[in-house]
Amino acid sequence: MAFTFAAFCYMLTLVLCAALIFFVIWQIIAFDELRTDFKNPIDQSNPTRARERILNIERICNLLRRLVVPEYSIHGLFCIMFMCAGEWVTLGLNIPLLFYHLWRYLHRPADGSVVMYDPVSVMNADILNYCQKESWCKMGFYLLSFFYYLYSMVYALVSF
Repeated sequence: MAFTFAAFCYMLTLVLCAALIFFVIWQIIAFDELRTDFKNPIDQSNPTRARERILNIERICNLLRRLVVPEYSIHGLFCIMFMCAGEWVTLGLNIPLLFYHLWRYLHRPADGSVVMYDPVSVMNADILNYCQKESWCKMGFYLLSFFYYLYSMVYALVSF
């Protein structure tokens, strides 16, 4: 049993991947809350609750925005660690999501701001559906990756 740099990378990646899974779970819950708030007919007809609904939507979108850069940075760190460790198969599995994250970050709204989840645009039903599907796909990717990293960590520790 040898402790190599690759084993260290897989151990660190397991912990960080668990954090990414929690980020995505929070995103799924937040988008579901926005969808529920969007479809609630009782609140839509009540003008006294309109301001409270808007503030709630803005609060959720602000919290979602705070998770974007840490999520993208952690995934970028995965790719850098696996490249330094020479784990090319694992790097190859992570590159498509890294490119998607880069594309998504570089194609922010046209006003040039760093706003990823604008309260007005997120409440559009098509964009809300897209964001929710994106979160579910990321959840699947991170869960599969977690078990792949776990297997690879054990293999890296036992193989030498």
